[in-house]
Amino acid sequence: METTNGSLNRKLRMALVGGGQGSFIGRVHATAAVLDNRAALVAGALSSNPERAKASAPAYDIAESRAYTSYQEMIDKEKSLPVDQRIDFVSVATPNHTHFEIAKAAADAGFNVICDKPMTFDFAQAEELVKSVEKSGVVFAVSHNYTGNPLVRQAREMIQGGELGEIQAIRANYIQGWLRTAIEAEDQKQAAWRTDPSKSGAAGAFGDIGTHAYNLGRYITGLIPEEISCNLKTFVEGRKLDDYGHAVIRYSNGALGTVTASQISHGRENDAFIEVDGTEGSLQWRQEEPNVMIVRKNGSPHQMYTRDPNAPFMNEMGAAACRLPAGHPEGFFEAFANVYRFAYDAMVARAAGESFETKDTIYPNVYDGAEGMYFIQQCVASSADNGAWLPMKYENARS
Repeated sequence: METTNGSLNRKLRMALVGGGQGSFIGRVHATAAVLDNRAALVAGALSSNPERAKASAPAYDIAESRAYTSYQEMIDKEKSLPVDQRIDFVSVATPNHTHFEIAKAAADAGFNVICDKPMTFDFAQAEELVKSVEKSGVVFAVSHNYTGNPLVRQAREMIQGGELGEIQAIRANYIQGWLRTAIEAEDQKQAAWRTDPSKSGAAGAFGDIGTHAYNLGRYITGLIPEEISCNLKTFVEGRKLDDYGHAVIRYSNGALGTVTASQISHGRENDAFIEVDGTEGSLQWRQEEPNVMIVRKNGSPHQMYTRDPNAPFMNEMGAAACRLPAGHPEGFFEAFANVYRFAYDAMVARAAGESFETKDTIYPNVYDGAEGMYFIQQCVASSADNGAWLPMKYENARS
């Protein structure tokens, strides 16, 4: 008889940091985490404002006794509970500048972590967090959620299995238009912290969405970057961080890649898309139409792959990321849930005292998060030096 989380035979207990009233991504985490009925949200520190933290708890069905007023209080009190009651993992859904302290405190206390991206405020924090995770042995996932789309995983297996031949070019883009005007000056919550260097870090659009585009290229192709040249630009007058940028990447196998990120393109909503060119074929996938992937080969009809877990053309990794039959669209929440789903497998293994993979995981991990912070650091430095070529190979990167 199949049981919940295998040998664990129970749901994992989740705590959420962030996600209070007015939050977007906190509610996404809470929804994705429980989609497969493998976890339950039982505790939270939902806001840095103690009153708002308490007031937000009923919307998540968190009991008053476990609605904490700070993440420090939450970690201390949860750690003091009996093993069969305390939380198993902490989800961090707060602005960038708070990720490090929360994630490190959770890891140091022995709690598994799922952290929003970018993982930390800067690369130095990321390196320190890697050390904490390695020392504690916790499971650590980063919510680069687009890696959870079934056809992204299908593409990954096809490319790394050689179906497109040698990869020569990657074009990864993330185009939005919501910051075309200075809505941060009108106290729009999401815009305010994302355009504030003290909360968002050294990059604006490139930190917020450029990291997604970069990660998508790395995840799908597995190619190792060697050098990067970047130009960042702030087009909206008075804005303190970039709202548009373009980077060129040289990969170790000789391939070239580009990353373009914009938050000022009229009419563009959430258009993350990637194109990969190989010697034997090319591939295209778009986040706004996630259930379709196009594969092209000269002299042959274009192939349109649709998400179908029972189709013979789906590989094992692509099919494993599906939940619904063909023709029933899966999208943002399901992809986000796949980051959780496969991190849960590692959490269950850890709870059972079994070994689990930490670097070359199907879900984005702490090393991917650190590489994303290195990407931001090098892009900002390159742009400040008129697009100078800078090293991009991160020593702890997945192979």
